Amino acid sequence: MKKSLKSWRYPIILLSSIGISSIGEWVYFIALNLTVLNLTESALAVSGLYIVRALSTLFTNFWSGSLIDRFNKKHLMILLNLCRSILIVALPSFSSIGWIYILVFIITATSSMYHPTSMTYITKLIPIEQRKRFNSLRSLLDSGAFLTGPAIAGFLFTIGTPNMAIYLNAIALFLSACITIKMPDVEGHVQLGFAHRTENATLYKIWLHDWKLVIHFSLKNAYVMAVYLLFSATIVLMTATDSLEAAFATQVLALSEGEYGVLVSIAGVGVLIGSLTNSAFVEKTSTAWLIGMGSIMTAFGYLLFTSSYTFFMAALGCFLLSFATAFANTGFYTFYQNNIPAESMGRIGSIYGFFEALFIIILTAAFGMTAEFISIRFVIVSASFVMVMVAFILFILTIRPSKATLYQSTSPR
Repeated sequence: MKKSLKSWRYPIILLSSIGISSIGEWVYFIALNLTVLNLTESALAVSGLYIVRALSTLFTNFWSGSLIDRFNKKHLMILLNLCRSILIVALPSFSSIGWIYILVFIITATSSMYHPTSMTYITKLIPIEQRKRFNSLRSLLDSGAFLTGPAIAGFLFTIGTPNMAIYLNAIALFLSACITIKMPDVEGHVQLGFAHRTENATLYKIWLHDWKLVIHFSLKNAYVMAVYLLFSATIVLMTATDSLEAAFATQVLALSEGEYGVLVSIAGVGVLIGSLTNSAFVEKTSTAWLIGMGSIMTAFGYLLFTSSYTFFMAALGCFLLSFATAFANTGFYTFYQNNIPAESMGRIGSIYGFFEALFIIILTAAFGMTAEFISIRFVIVSASFVMVMVAFILFILTIRPSKATLYQSTSPR
């Protein structure tokens, strides 16, 4: 028991940092929307936030992987959290929507860099035997943040203003940075940086070299990247479908705002129960089945929701898709960490993340325009059918006996 607790010391500290940061992000996200709405009294201005965030992610993922893989991950995580904290503290000081958009663009850019940086750090810190359990606990924390974040934001709005909630997120990010300082340096005294790795190469040559590296790795590891791309395709379809969720519930199903709120709450309960179940059985379930069955159950949940004509069927679909997401995410993160080299994980994750963000923007816009000309139900049911087919192909791919070694969690690949 003592040895087990010692081996989980740093993972628990890291999970604490992630949990604090996740709750803060939900509080910030809701408070920012209200701040912009109060400032402009325009729903279009709030929609602009989503566009700015998407463009920032697209811009950052294009090049950030080259920086992430060449710098100390622990130091970069601390720096990014401190930068976000300072920028968020400054946010309420601006009353111009233009300046708010600029700050949100930079804040989102630092967030887009933080996630692949933390993924690389986690991969280097957590032994392969502990990764599946760690990812299940992380999923549980994310679901907890999904439920408690909005609740905390709502409480703060009743006793103060949205600015108070924004300041709370800045404090949360600062605490997360302080916690990270106590974490070990997984890269030791290895010298990192552009100068060390590239000598007199120009930034253009560095960027070109890194893109060639990602292409070479993808061709050499076609199966691994096929799983990655199929899972990414389900994420793109889910995100684009979610963009029409509120319109479908209120306009097509004719639900009241209160009923729609209950539907969202049911989805939150589904995430929490799914995460708890996943944490309980994750060690007894293979990574391949977590990815494959988790994706299929999620896709069928979307199909059930989008095909529904009653509140009960819609609620059942929301619960199922939310419940299954925890399993799929845990399996995918574990597979990703076990099969993508840590030394190039930043570049691979960022470049593929760029294309994922690009397709999310394109598909979301296409869904919105098609829904205007045809119907919302036709668009989201069609997307759900495609999601089921993609998930089924992913399931067939993951359970192939010849690829079982790629899903093992007992020894390095």
